[in-house]
Amino acid sequence: MAVPKKKRSPSRQGMRCGHMKVSSDALQSCSHCGGWKRPHHICSECGHYKGKQILVPKAMRRAQRAAEETS
Repeated sequence: MAVPKKKRSPSRQGMRCGHMKVSSDALQSCSHCGGWKRPHHICSECGHYKGKQILVPKAMRRAQRAAEETS
């Protein structure tokens, strides 16, 4: 088993770990509602993807159910 001969100094450790950092998520604005979304994902606010309505968001579903119950 390989064993290091000397302790790695804090400077060398910092150089080694310099590339291991947390990167921020890539975000872009939704073309339909303008809200922030991840690339190649459905917008969580309006449910659109590539200009098409893929799913109905929870807030809209609740509003539709409330309207059906009152009528």
